[in-house]
Amino acid sequence: MIEARKKEGENVGAFIFRFNKKVKQSGIMKEVKKRKFTTRNVNRNKRKSAALYRVSKMKSLSQLKKYGNTPGSKHSQRS
Repeated sequence: MIEARKKEGENVGAFIFRFNKKVKQSGIMKEVKKRKFTTRNVNRNKRKSAALYRVSKMKSLSQLKKYGNTPGSKHSQRS
């Protein structure tokens, strides 16, 4: 915990500058920013279903590629 006391005769600007300097040197702000953007762990079932979805998507895309109908090509948008 950072503690700073105003010195006698010190103006507010200098005190705030000194306090901010202590906070930066301690690494508190870096830690706060790091914690702000962390994500929670995804549960096992959700990871498994996502992996299965990716595998099935890759399989269907490779099959389309085999037949020359990649998504976005002229041949795949026949009417």
